[in-house]
Amino acid sequence: MFDVLIIGGGVSGISCALILGSAHKKTFAADKKIGVIAHQKASSLQDAIFYNAYGIPNGKLGAELLTESTSHLSEIYPHIQQIENEKVISISGENGNFTITTNKNTYTSKIIVVGIGSSNLFAIDGLMQYVTPHQKSLPEKNRIQLKNNDHKVTEGIYVCGTLAGHRSQLSIAAGSGAAVATDILVLWNDGTETHSHDSIRK
Repeated sequence: MFDVLIIGGGVSGISCALILGSAHKKTFAADKKIGVIAHQKASSLQDAIFYNAYGIPNGKLGAELLTESTSHLSEIYPHIQQIENEKVISISGENGNFTITTNKNTYTSKIIVVGIGSSNLFAIDGLMQYVTPHQKSLPEKNRIQLKNNDHKVTEGIYVCGTLAGHRSQLSIAAGSGAAVATDILVLWNDGTETHSHDSIRK
């Protein structure tokens, strides 16, 4: 049983995982089991090059970020399990006890974070009732999003990145994933406001 299982190894999903991973020294997060299904058969990052993203070197290739970010996650927060080469087919259950079925395995998790792209090819059984046209994309692009209220789709299920209805900018997607992570940290902290910062003074 995962405490959080993140679906998607792109910008928003890995950003969410990094924040959750960085909180491992906090008492309320120390024993949490976190996983990422990092299947990225198709990602808009693969064709991207960055000149306007905060903290990203000029000319950085998105394809490099895809591999470097998952390597970074495994090096600095090895307690987060990365599941590769699996695609989520369906989600069932309820808050605190979800079943996630991939093309190869079945997992259970208390919380799910969905951080995959906004393509209209989205086809995860159990989430289709939340699909709606993307509110910030051109209609002719046929993008979709999941209905949500401040990233929460329903109790125990969160969405981040473009699938949450955000525009396709790296900085926005990263912030979206981080926002979901801090909401989960607050939940783990019994509703008391918290975040996860590192400091050279500590």
